[in-house]
Amino acid sequence: MTVITKASRRAAITPNKGTPIQHHADAHNALSMAVHYLSQPQANVAGARRKAVQALAALRSLDLSTEG
Repeated sequence: MTVITKASRRAAITPNKGTPIQHHADAHNALSMAVHYLSQPQANVAGARRKAVQALAALRSLDLSTEG
């Protein structure tokens, strides 16, 4: 069982500073890794979940960077 601490959750959802292109690339990469984790014979659901959260954070950052 994997334990996710509050610090790691905060790190995953804290919007970072960067360009919209970088946020898009971060989201794409995280989702690609999530799919990779799920396509393995022994699916790593916890890892895929973490990557999905990272992708959502990147998309949130992308949205915030295009608003301002």
